[in-house]
Amino acid sequence: MSELRRHQRAPVDVPVEFVPKGGSERIAGRARDISVGGMFIETARGLPFSSELVVHALLPGQRTPFVLPAVVRWAGKDGMGVQFGLLGARETHAITELTKSGT
Repeated sequence: MSELRRHQRAPVDVPVEFVPKGGSERIAGRARDISVGGMFIETARGLPFSSELVVHALLPGQRTPFVLPAVVRWAGKDGMGVQFGLLGARETHAITELTKSGT
């Protein structure tokens, strides 16, 4: 199987919380990898394909959490892969630095 991702991914192990669009409850998970295109979230309470959500994550090297808009692109029994929506310059820079260092 060939790798079709457009963005370099970096492994991470970061606690995250996410909120489905229109919801208010924060659901816990762990980010296991990240790129400027998206992340894999390990969670027992994944959302269905195409669900919109907001991910709250404090990434390595950052002082304040990011609020990352996303859409579920695939879902499995152990978690889900999400694609980020429009990211700001701060978020893009921080994620790009993580993928460079492989942290």
